[in-house]
This record gives sequence, structure tokens and C-alpha cells, in this order.
Amino acid sequence: MGRTKVSLRSRPISKGRRTLYLEFYPPVRVQASMKMQRYETLGMYIFAKPKTLTQKEYNAAVMAQAEAIRAMRVQAVINEEFGFLDKEKLNGDFLAYFYKEAQQRNNSWMSCYKHFHTFVDGHCTFRQLNVDLCTRFREYLLNAKQLDAPDIPLSVNSASNYYRKFRGMLAITLRDDYIREDINKHLERIEAKRNRIEFLTFEELYELSKTPCDIPVLKRASLFSCLTGLRISDVMKLQWPDIVPNIKGTGYNMRLRTEKTEAEAIWPLSPDAMELCGLREEGAVFKGLTRSMLNKPLKKWLTDAGITKHITFHGFRHTYAVLQLASGTDIYTVSKMLTHKHVTTTEIYLDLLDEMKQDTLGRIRLFKET
Repeated sequence: MGRTKVSLRSRPISKGRRTLYLEFYPPVRVQASMKMQRYETLGMYIFAKPKTLTQKEYNAAVMAQAEAIRAMRVQAVINEEFGFLDKEKLNGDFLAYFYKEAQQRNNSWMSCYKHFHTFVDGHCTFRQLNVDLCTRFREYLLNAKQLDAPDIPLSVNSASNYYRKFRGMLAITLRDDYIREDINKHLERIEAKRNRIEFLTFEELYELSKTPCDIPVLKRASLFSCLTGLRISDVMKLQWPDIVPNIKGTGYNMRLRTEKTEAEAIWPLSPDAMELCGLREEGAVFKGLTRSMLNKPLKKWLTDAGITKHITFHGFRHTYAVLQLASGTDIYTVSKMLTHKHVTTTEIYLDLLDEMKQDTLGRIRLFKET
């Protein structure tokens, strides 16, 4: 059988008009439904018997547009690309597709999904995805409120993070052939603001380690993060089977798939880190640790240690990075230990290292004050 021919046809409709459609002979197969399809409706019409100059000009313009579409379909047939016939795919539920992808990732993706669900009022097909819609979602994020605190505006950095996730979703949608246009090429990013990153110095970390905490598991988990760079989500899900003897049999390694980057990594654990884990047993290493402990209990412990900086649990991860660099660990190793995808992400800690060096000014003196 020869190659499919594409012909422009018309048939009469109401009010003296004719609707235009394409005919494929022999028919082509629609991949989504696996059905053979012979016709494609263009959603265009012409006047059957144009009476005025305006109607004649209109007919000529529409026919030229229809002929251009026919030419594109001929090229698609030659390349055996029949996605344009996948009406069912185009009319598919983008929100359901988005939700499925978000479920397989992390909380940030799910929050992005929830914001987009609110923005489109719970309905969006693949066909409706275009530059205008995505641009308006960008504006929505810049003016949105937090999901769990409707009176508090979404921070610029959160908006930037969610829009980055959404653009990632668009790339996945294009990859899976649900849309034909790379919408991301036409979208403007939301630039994040660099927040001041707080970390503990060697002296502050030592003081904190010697200061009693009302919740022992909070203290152990916090100091463990300072020694490993683990995020709170990964500390909470760390299980004893994740801690295994190293190849040499002289210590232990931690094998874990991080929640944010979904990357599996191996961390060598120092004797101090192993001691913080406590006695080996079934289940979680830091059993009983909850996010509610990261507010008042954590702040009280830091205050008791004489630390006035605004240190969050994530600040312990920053502490790990800066102190490793200050100790001479090369940036590529630190980047790998933090499971950063790009070393440029780790480079922000070099500025903090310079700041730490500035703090040492005047500590070594040759002459007494007069």
C-alpha cells in the first residue's frame, strides 16, 4: 500500500456555509486509542456562495490557512508523526497527570500541584496548556498566600521554587508527547532572593554539644546533621538497616536515598556520628523525632547554649558544609556529600567561608594593647 494521501475537503453546514476537514487515505492509526482515523475536522468554515468582497476575501484567507495545515499534515505523514490526531490525548486531564508525577517526588512538587489546582479551579486539559496560561500562573504565585496559612503571603523564594517545579512539569509533559510546543522557551523565571545563611562556628558547635537539651533525641539528631549534612526529612526517615559496615570493616557507612533530590548516596560515619545514633535496634534511628520539636524546643536549646543567631535545623546542614570547607575538604567532595546536582550550588558556602575567616581577624596578636 502506498503512502497516505492528505486531501482538503468540505461539506455543507447551516447558514450557507461549508465546514473544512482533511481526509487521509488510507486511514492512519491514532496511538492513544489504537483506532484507525480517516478524517480530521479543522474547525474552519467558508461561505458556500460568497456574495460580497469581504466574504470572498474571508474565503481566500481561510482556504490559505487550511492549505497550510494540509501541507503540515503531509509532512507529518511522511515522518510518520500522527500526534495531531490524538484528540483524546489533548483532551486528557493534565491535573491528574501532574498529581501522579508530584506523588512520586517530594512535598515541594505536591505544594506546586496544589497551587496550580487552585489557580485553574480544579480543571485543566493538555490542550489548555499554553504560554498565556503559564504566564498567568507565574503572576498567581507572586501574589498567592501560603497553603497552610491563608493570611501569610507566599515568599518570593517559595514562588520561585514552585514555578521551577511547574516548568519541570512542562518539560516532562513535552517529553511524554502530551504537548507539541516547548512552552518553557517563552516563560520568564521567578528570580529567588538569596537569604542570609546562618551557621555555627566550631566554638558554637562545641558549646551546643555540651549544653543539655530537654529533648535528648532532638539534640542527637541536630548534632548528627552537623556531622553529616542531612536534611531533617532524611534524618527522620533514617532506619537502622541504612547503616552498614564499610568495605574495610573498620567503621560504618550510611546508605540513603535523599527525599529532596531522590539521589542514593553513601556517607561514611565518624565515630562521633555513630555514637549519636545510640544503641542499634529495630526501626528508625532517631525514634520519636518530630517536626514540632524544631520550633520552641530547638530555640530554647540554642538560647541555653548562648547562641543568638537565627539557627534552624537546616542551619545544621549549612554548618556541616562550612566547617567541612574550613577544615580543608575540597568543594567537590562537599558537594557530593550534600547530594547537590551541581557544584555551583555548593559554591554559596565559599562566601560564608570568607566570612568565617574575617571573624578570625585579631585573634592572634603580637603586641599588647596600650
